[in-house]
Amino acid sequence: MMDLVLVGGGGHCKSVIDVAESVGCRILGILDKAENVGNEVLGYKIIGTDDDIPFYATKAEFVITVGFIKNPDIRERLYNQIKSVGGKLATIVASTAYVSKHAQLGEGSVVMHKAFVNADCKIGANSIINTLANIEHDCVIGENVHISTGVMVNGGCSIGRNVFIGSRSVVANSVSICDGVVIGAGSFVRKPIVASGVYANGPRCLQELK
Repeated sequence: MMDLVLVGGGGHCKSVIDVAESVGCRILGILDKAENVGNEVLGYKIIGTDDDIPFYATKAEFVITVGFIKNPDIRERLYNQIKSVGGKLATIVASTAYVSKHAQLGEGSVVMHKAFVNADCKIGANSIINTLANIEHDCVIGENVHISTGVMVNGGCSIGRNVFIGSRSVVANSVSICDGVVIGAGSFVRKPIVASGVYANGPRCLQELK
């Protein structure tokens, strides 16, 4: 049983609470904005702010429970803040998820309910593999990535750091996506993406949104 402190008290926090409870973790509390201190999220008290991270660094492991779509900066900043004071980030896999014994999960990553991570995958630190996502064999997922709900990443894909892939998108076999990319929900990525930006399916193919 791990003692956890969650960092971020919004909607993603609620989902992570459910995952943590499913595997018997003990949640000591949540760190959030100063105006929210004393409030509760699903029965767990907000016990402080980001400034209190050093105090808990020797008392528990951290999970960053701030999600992201377009802007990964907050998750990245919190990760670096925790590491700078010697804090440890927990890696959590929901009781209903499947992670191959031949896969690797980076520290601070969370695999949500009914997600699937297949053999010889490598998931970078501080990443979210969200509900019902499927990461097939031999994929490499970078740091601080959010693979959203119901996404299918087919075998042999390479996903850079600070990437968001929207719900129910499909990445074709062996496709690479560079750092700093946002993929809109329901997209089909069949060719490599080599320039950072926001992309979504047009009438025939994935297009960059200006």
